[in-house]
Amino acid sequence: MVKVDLHVHTHWSDDSLTTCAEVLCWAGRRDIDLVAITDHNRLGGALALKEMAPERVIVGEEIRTTQGEIIGLFLHEEILGGLATRETTRCIHQQGGLVYVPHPVDRVRRSTLMPPALLEIIDEIDLIEVFNARVPLALCNRQAEELARFYGLPQGAGSDAHQGHEIGRAYVEMPAFDDAQSFLANLIHGQIHGRLSSPLVHVGSTYAKFAKGLMTFTSSAR
Repeated sequence: MVKVDLHVHTHWSDDSLTTCAEVLCWAGRRDIDLVAITDHNRLGGALALKEMAPERVIVGEEIRTTQGEIIGLFLHEEILGGLATRETTRCIHQQGGLVYVPHPVDRVRRSTLMPPALLEIIDEIDLIEVFNARVPLALCNRQAEELARFYGLPQGAGSDAHQGHEIGRAYVEMPAFDDAQSFLANLIHGQIHGRLSSPLVHVGSTYAKFAKGLMTFTSSAR
């Protein structure tokens, strides 16, 4: 069995300062075997980590569509943000990737893919995130699980870590896998584990975004 955190960000996301080396360090400290790197609209961090530790990384991307966010797992090429939702799912599947819907019932996030938009692509979804450690209320995760069960979709979990210490707050313990299809087949035998993170983790994300904006402003002012 392996422990897989299916939602992790690096400094390639605009709201994270976590380096690739720090991701691997914290994953080891938390006894997490694999992490899915899912930076916002960028694949560089995931590809870099895959080179560093190929057996410990799933290459992914959290893609902002016109109607909300979708995660592509087991990707090879970056997918542009801003495409229509169904066009994004088509691009994911063309690469042999999996369509993973994160935090589907989190109404606080403006980026959430909410019904009816989610239901319009229900036939394209491969798995749903039923435990996200950053949601504001446990109810969000319970409703996400109910949604997955109702539509008979496999269930995933992730910390949504933007800081290293968050890694492993939520994960799936499941049989080992070799590729996207064996991952999906084995996921139905997985067990979800998770604890909600403190709301204070969002302060770290806000600081990261501010710090990067300040660095950009300072550089352009020279």
